This record gives sequence, C-alpha cells and structure tokens, in this order.
Amino acid sequence: MEVRHAGLEQNEGAAQFPVQSQNLIADNISVVEGETATISCRVKNNDDSVIQLLNPNRQTIYFRDVRPLKDARFQLVNFSDNELRVSLSNVSLSDEGRYVCQLYSDPPQEAYANITVLVPPGNPIIESREDIVREGNETEITCTSMGSKPAATIRWMKGDKELQGKSKVEATYDRMFTVTSWLRFTVMREDDGVPVVCIVDHPAVKDFQTQKYLEVQYKPEVTIKVGFPQGLIREGENLELTCQAKGKPQPHQVNWVRVDDDVPSHAVITGSDLYIENLNKSYNGTYRCVASNSVGETYADYILYVRDALTTTPKPTTTTTTTISATTSPPDITQDAAPSTEAAAHDSQAGPEAQRLDHAVIGGVVAVVVFAMLCLLIVLGRYFARHKGTYFTHEAKGADDAADADTAIINAEGGHNNSDEKKEYYI
Repeated sequence: MEVRHAGLEQNEGAAQFPVQSQNLIADNISVVEGETATISCRVKNNDDSVIQLLNPNRQTIYFRDVRPLKDARFQLVNFSDNELRVSLSNVSLSDEGRYVCQLYSDPPQEAYANITVLVPPGNPIIESREDIVREGNETEITCTSMGSKPAATIRWMKGDKELQGKSKVEATYDRMFTVTSWLRFTVMREDDGVPVVCIVDHPAVKDFQTQKYLEVQYKPEVTIKVGFPQGLIREGENLELTCQAKGKPQPHQVNWVRVDDDVPSHAVITGSDLYIENLNKSYNGTYRCVASNSVGETYADYILYVRDALTTTPKPTTTTTTTISATTSPPDITQDAAPSTEAAAHDSQAGPEAQRLDHAVIGGVVAVVVFAMLCLLIVLGRYFARHKGTYFTHEAKGADDAADADTAIINAEGGHNNSDEKKEYYI
C-alpha cells in the first residue's frame, strides 16, 4: 500500500468573499487545522476612527494595537489608520466562527470575517473482498476516508483508466465526516499486476491516495512450436513438437494426446516435448497438448499432414541421329549440331513434363520415318516385279516347221550368213 499526503499552505484553497459595510471591509477565511489564519480589517477613507477586532463570543481581541484578550495565539501583524491585521496560529475547530471588525465612526460600522477550519482526512484504507481473484469473476474493493471536514470525495483508477464507484457519507458527533466508496468490476487476466488506486480529493490535502495491486489467477495459455522439420512434412522425416504453457499458477500437468486415435507407439514424450521419427501417412491427424492448473484446463491443436517422400528422377539421355545426304556440306553440319546441343541442354533443365513431351515428339518422328521407308520398299518391290529379265532372239524364220534342228538351220532364212545379224536385248 502506498500513501502520499501534502498539506496546503496558509489560506491556500480558501474561498475569499469580500464583505463590505460602508467603508469597512473584511474577508472570509478557510484554514487547515493546526495552521495559521490571518484576519484583516481594512478601512477606506478613514477619518481617524478607532478599529477593533472581536471574536465569535464578542470578546475584544485587539483595540487599535492593544490586545486585551489573554490568548497569545493572536498576534498583531499590522496596524495603521487603514488596516488592523491579526494572525491566529495553531487554529483548531473551536476557533471556527464569525469574527467582527468594528469601526468606531458615526454611525459605528461592522464587517464580518468567517473562519472555516478544514480538517484533512486520515490515511485512506483500501481493502478487497479477496486477495486473489480468478479470471472472469467479479471483485469488490473498498476505500474509506475518515475524520475529515468537510467530507472528502473518492475517485477510482485502474491502471490509466478511471472507474466509477459508489460512495456513502457519514457525519460523526464531532462534526467530522467518514466517506466509504465501493468499486465492483469483472477481472480479466490482463488485470494481473495492475494497480487499483483510491484517490481522495479534499481542500486540505493534495495528491492523497492509496493503491492495491490486483492478483489474478487464470487458465494456462497453450501454444505449440515446431522444432523440425520446417515447411512441408514428408514421409521418412522426423517430427519434434514443443508445448508451451503459461498460466497463474503455473500449469502442474502437460499431456500430449492424439484426437480420435492413439499416439504412435514409438513416439517419445519428454515433459512438454513430442518426438516422432520416420513419419508416414498413417500418422496423419490432430495432436493436442493439454495443460491444466488449479483454475482450469486448456489445450492447443497441431494438425499433422504427411506428404509423399521426394523421388529422385534420373536425368534423361537424349541421342540425336543426324543423316547427312550427299549434297550436305560440312558447314551445314556444324550449324545443325549447335542447336542440337542447345536443345539437349534445355532438355536437361526442363521438368518431367517437358521430357515426356520430347519423347513423344521423337517417337512420332521415328514412326513417320519407318512408315515412309516401308512405303518406299513396297513401291520398289512392285516395280522390279513387273520388269524382271526378258530375252528376245531373232532365230531363223521357219524353224518351227522343220522336222529336226539340222533341217531348221538349213531352212532358216539366211542360213549361217545371218548369224551376225542376231541381236540380244536385255533389260
């Protein structure tokens, strides 16, 4: 609890109300108990008339500069034709009342100075219904200010926010006042450690306050951190999860469970850590960390989704066959080879889709070439079948009618003389 108190200086905060009766003036005074009050009787255009000061009981305190009253607390501060000023030290409640300034003129004049004694309140007392409050519950805090005059005013602050309370004022037998204020509000976990301040406003004091720090109990806050792997999770990898739980009081139990299924048998649970090695798709599911303390139980979920393991695709080998005709020049071969090299480099960098597309194109080209060659073979075969070797000889005419070969030769036209004219044709 923290209490700060500061008193007012003399007559500070006093309400000054000039009271005038013809040429005589006096001021009302408010003074804090135990301090000094100054009473001033002032005259305008004085004609050498006598000024005197009387107490509430009409006893003369000062006649001109003489003090008939045997109260040493009254002291002359100033005396002149225009003013009589007297101080009253160590003011008490019994000094409160109406003091009279008299001017012995014709007719006599009077002015009144009312002294109000302010009594500062004692140290405020702040109390709460319970020292420790659970989150979501309503709490009540009471602040009491006793023994003040006039009655004090109580305000409430929670942190930097002002709250409205309900107050009750009670008067005591000695003209003092006691003020009690109640503050009710619902407590949240953010209120833990926040000061609730009771501020007492009174004309006799400044910055008078006391405070109480809230102590709030709340359920654990649970978060799950992934140790590894980072990013997508694939088959064959290992998984490490850490459950972080914070509450007031600190969680006394942290458990790992798998929603709608059992935790894998080879999973290792160490305190708040969960470790699963060699993951596969059968481990997919929701893993829950449950933390509890005396206030209650909370949890956080982690959804595990295992993807297929990454497969290594062999680098495709592309074979380029170049057929050079008899009319192709060497420079053209060099020029055609360069784009083929670039295409091979591009194919090696392309993805599986591009490689499959290249294979399809190559297969189509090969099929067309094979089909063209088959067609060519068929055409050549038919051509040679129709033009196979035929021999035409011009034998002696009439040989067909001869009885034998000798006769045929003899009867042939021209006989042997025409043997040089025989011709043979071969295609």
